[in-house]
Amino acid sequence: MSFSFKDMNPAENYILNQEEPYRGVLLFLQTFIENTIPELELKYKYKIPFYYLEGRPFCYLNQSKNYVDLGFWMAAHIEKNKPYMTKAGRKVMRSLRYRSLEDINPEILASVLKEAYGLKDQKFYK
Repeated sequence: MSFSFKDMNPAENYILNQEEPYRGVLLFLQTFIENTIPELELKYKYKIPFYYLEGRPFCYLNQSKNYVDLGFWMAAHIEKNKPYMTKAGRKVMRSLRYRSLEDINPEILASVLKEAYGLKDQKFYK
């Protein structure tokens, strides 16, 4: 099933065009992220939904293989929630990975979002 609405944000089209269970995971994450940090702006960059805060990248959503990646731009600085995140061969970026809605722990997700928000003024690298 494919959706396309002329006036819809391309990032929202990306989310709606994913197959289940990934569409459900992405929709949940979109709602959760926007309710947790309302000042984020959803854009479509690098062919994926990317959230920006005060004009700077914050986090992204990417359906890849058999999971959804919620990657954080300031991941190099995340310490408190580092055990819940994967680097998966990347040098700096870290992400939370979800294969289904049941994989999402809202308390951990909220904690990672709030920690990342607290790092918003940091540079990309440590």
